[in-house]
Amino acid sequence: MMLMTVSDLPLERIARGKVRDVYAVDADRLLLVATDRVSAYDVVMAEPIPQKGAVLTQVSAWWFRQLGDVVDHHMISADADEIVAAVPALEGHRAEIAGRAMLCRRGTVFPIECVVRGYITGSAWREYAKAGTLAGETLPQGLKESGRLDPPIFSPATKAESGHDENITIGQMQQVLGADVTAELERLTRLVYTRGRDVALKQGIIIADTKFEFGRTADGKILLIDEVMTPDSSRFWPLDGYAEGRPQPSFDKQPLRDWLDVERHAGRWNGEAPAPKLPPEVVDATSKRYLEAYRRLTGAELSVS
Repeated sequence: MMLMTVSDLPLERIARGKVRDVYAVDADRLLLVATDRVSAYDVVMAEPIPQKGAVLTQVSAWWFRQLGDVVDHHMISADADEIVAAVPALEGHRAEIAGRAMLCRRGTVFPIECVVRGYITGSAWREYAKAGTLAGETLPQGLKESGRLDPPIFSPATKAESGHDENITIGQMQQVLGADVTAELERLTRLVYTRGRDVALKQGIIIADTKFEFGRTADGKILLIDEVMTPDSSRFWPLDGYAEGRPQPSFDKQPLRDWLDVERHAGRWNGEAPAPKLPPEVVDATSKRYLEAYRRLTGAELSVS
């Protein structure tokens, strides 16, 4: 399939993120296009990662199909032929959207990332190791790095336009959204994560943590939106070889991060844009890592036609 760093479709583009371009179809529908752009340490690389956009879109579509009995969601279709049939303006652009586009119901996005942590790692572990807290709230003593959290911790975060999202307390989330909406988003977050965690474990994958986004339609219905339990929005760990007390390997852009770390420590990159040119072997290894995540999770090879 074609590589894409920037999409150019005959619809009104209303947003461009680090990875996704968002187009308005009409008052009720959006088209989300996942490009092959990749970011690390909040910097977008110049080189695209082959098939990354399709992996993100099709993993999300796979999850939406698994979750239809658990939560309302925004996906209408992630099939190129169905999308072209529903949006005639895309005739002649099938190759550009194949695999990477999702036609969605439109709504107003809640300005909070709904993060759920089933294992303590990353920024949560760093704060806990230093202060015994997460977002300033005390956690039980004696937790180990990568240890399982029972029950999982709901840990909301602000949605940053640039830079890192910032962990906030549930009380701070209530100040933004109100107590009733906060309680419902926490309930849905826990419900979706629990289903996803259990499904993934059967496939040999631990979903250590993940973040969800929700929106509300004009008639007030809350929808699960954006990407769902992908290698970009989650930490996927292989179940075989898992042991608490140390970092875990992950099915994401770790080859890219590792190479950038070497460049930074060697003084060849200052950690800011522009990023150094990625060697072909790093691009290839990162692409293979995404494809392996898709295969392990769904049990099938990614096929886009």
